[in-house]
Amino acid sequence: MKFITIDGDDVGRKITSLYLSNDEENLHRVSLSLVNAAEQIAELLRDNGFDVIFCAADGVVGKSNKSVDYAILFEKIQEQTASSFTFSAGVGSSLKEAYVALLDAKSNGKNKLCDYTL
Repeated sequence: MKFITIDGDDVGRKITSLYLSNDEENLHRVSLSLVNAAEQIAELLRDNGFDVIFCAADGVVGKSNKSVDYAILFEKIQEQTASSFTFSAGVGSSLKEAYVALLDAKSNGKNKLCDYTL
């Protein structure tokens, strides 16, 4: 079993900025955009044989026993979400390992995939 965890890059900072500038309209727009992006990612995972176990805000987590080319999958995620946000992803043999891989991706440039199962 492999897990993938995907999370939006710098989303918290963008949201904080909108709060601090009292920008209600754009805060609502960002919220809708995040919901849409997360749902698109979840659907892509399902289409590739994953069970989606978390989909909320700017994060999605899935698991699969199938053989998956995670680099190609991540490229598809980037293509689907290119106009709204960038996302980082981590792959591991457990939820914990996938999350640590995600932290690695975010700590080393963001908008990237780290696979700890290789």
